[in-house]
Amino acid sequence: MPPYAGLHGHTPWVLLQVVHLENGWLPMDRLRLALLIFAAFIISIDFNIVYVALPDIGHELGFTAQSLQWVVSAYAVGFGGLLLLGGRAVDRLGARRMFVLGLAIFGIASFAGGLAGAPGVLVAARVVQGTGGALLFPATLALINNTFAAGPARNRALSLWGVAGSTGAVVGPMAGGVITNYLGWEWIFFVNAPLTLAAILAALRVLTPDPGGYAWGGFDLPGALVATAGSTLVVFGLASGPEAGWGSARGAGALALGGVLLAAFVLIERRSRDPLAPPRLLGVRSLVTMMALIFVLMGTINTLHYLFYMDVQEVLGYTALGAGLAFLPMSVTSIVGAAKLLPLLLSRLGMRNALFVGVLGAGLAMAAVAAGMSADGSYWRLLPGIVLLGLCGGLVYPMVFLASGTDVAPASRASRRRWSPPPSRSAARWGWPRSSRSPTRASMSARAPRRRRTWWPACVRPGG
Repeated sequence: MPPYAGLHGHTPWVLLQVVHLENGWLPMDRLRLALLIFAAFIISIDFNIVYVALPDIGHELGFTAQSLQWVVSAYAVGFGGLLLLGGRAVDRLGARRMFVLGLAIFGIASFAGGLAGAPGVLVAARVVQGTGGALLFPATLALINNTFAAGPARNRALSLWGVAGSTGAVVGPMAGGVITNYLGWEWIFFVNAPLTLAAILAALRVLTPDPGGYAWGGFDLPGALVATAGSTLVVFGLASGPEAGWGSARGAGALALGGVLLAAFVLIERRSRDPLAPPRLLGVRSLVTMMALIFVLMGTINTLHYLFYMDVQEVLGYTALGAGLAFLPMSVTSIVGAAKLLPLLLSRLGMRNALFVGVLGAGLAMAAVAAGMSADGSYWRLLPGIVLLGLCGGLVYPMVFLASGTDVAPASRASRRRWSPPPSRSAARWGWPRSSRSPTRASMSARAPRRRRTWWPACVRPGG
């Protein structure tokens, strides 16, 4: 999930707000911000829209229970593995160029994913999609920083951009349910093609061209490649272990080789004159603590999302549309947590105590959701846990990113921005494979008859 997921807002509302910004903003600046908001929404919604379509994708393309999680984690591999390199490319080659290139890669890969007729093709397309996202994310941040002066104007722009991106967590599951139910799972990928094309045409017209020339030096390409290969092998080992055996080459072998490469990445960064991940940041206590917390939270929350959609469709028998609507309470409470509860707790308890309350609540919510998942369970058993999880997730997620930079020197904050998102992606890649024995038609559905029903009967019929 992107770093702005879990905040609050709705993209149509945000786009309208661009019209009512500070008087000093030029009309072209408003158009540029509207475009960047739109791009943030595309990235965020794509990461969340695929969850609800997973059962249909698995059945039609022949994914196994262990391999289905790669539809989601492949995107995270491409995004998280190349995000550091994407940020450096923006610095060296220009934000506008990388913004357009990222959109093009993202759109083409999305269209290819919709055409996929085999598991390997779809997984490859998702990796390429993540690569496009790894260029888009830092490019949009850089374009905002280049367009708006430091101070209230930039803070306002970043706030609106972040709120717009967070909308994907709310809209994605519901949009995925509607599209999958009425058009088929392929269209959750096809829909990105016209959106990215429109954004490219707008970018070429409204964004200021980058300065002439390219700065090819200082990419730290060895570090980026080694980090990507290492994290990918670790995920591959975790995903393959349950199926091939933990002592096999695909299990323990991939994990060991991935660990060696990640250790090599640390050595490369220590010797690099311009590292992607400056080792000095590891001495910043708040940053390291928050990175660890992000890793744990995102590894568990994203895994729980995956299990939730598999459970309500494969065990409870909901349609894709019903599953998307079943997620609505969590989306609504996440908005309440970020918009209402977060400011209240911060003002009364302070950052540290508010974060403790939020993390504790999230842990209790996960336990409640896990307790509600069973072959003879019902949506009503899941509802208290997902409501509490949405509330605490909306509360905690903004705080960990705010707290991660509190002790970082201003000169190092650009590097910190490249560090903070990867733990959330790495956590997602760590969590999903470990849940690869999730409820599926071949497992829990064998113990519980598959009942194809929609959300609304379940709402009005207790125990449904």
